[in-house]
Amino acid sequence: MFEEERELTVFLMVDISSSGTFGTIKHLKKDFGAEIASVLGFSAIKNNDKVALILFSDKIEKYLAPKKGKKHVLRVIRELLYTNPESPRTSIKEACEYLLKVAKRRSVVFLISDFLDKDYSSTLKIINKKHDLIVIQLLDPAELRFPNIGLIKVEDPETRDTFWIDTTSKKIMSRLKDETNKKQFEFIKNTKKNGIDLISISTEEDFVEPLLSFFKRRDNRI
Repeated sequence: MFEEERELTVFLMVDISSSGTFGTIKHLKKDFGAEIASVLGFSAIKNNDKVALILFSDKIEKYLAPKKGKKHVLRVIRELLYTNPESPRTSIKEACEYLLKVAKRRSVVFLISDFLDKDYSSTLKIINKKHDLIVIQLLDPAELRFPNIGLIKVEDPETRDTFWIDTTSKKIMSRLKDETNKKQFEFIKNTKKNGIDLISISTEEDFVEPLLSFFKRRDNRI
């Protein structure tokens, strides 16, 4: 993936807030994100690049400084798999501001999250100017296609607020779908407007193909 350049520093920024515990197919979003980050870490080490890790919720949960070597990337993977967040909430802005403090030189930054957060666009824009930022959005199919399963009780994993949804109501489901599509459209529009590379991956698909397709497109742009 990184064969065009050598001696890079690769930052893996991974959202481990409680919204990642949602999953309706094979994977929870947090496990899916950990797999993707692990593959990217091994790819970087294979090319003799340094790898750094930032795990975040609404605060920095774990930071591993950039290092090379298989032993280091195995520790990165261990932290990805076993670090439990102290906070359930998300602050992408907080994570980005921390990155700007610790990333001393231009780096490749993979930001992996479901992006269920607010007020972070301006910070992403700053990072993209200073670094090579690649945003990886994790999606669960139920967040885009709500199943018709009757009256269900839903809990927000980050706020612990609960509410009921009647999935048989066409009016309610149509409104939810419109709101979800609007948020997704705005997210894609903002990343494109700010020149940020975006990969959106659903937990129901194999993530390797979207990653490879993205890097092939990048190669063609160079």
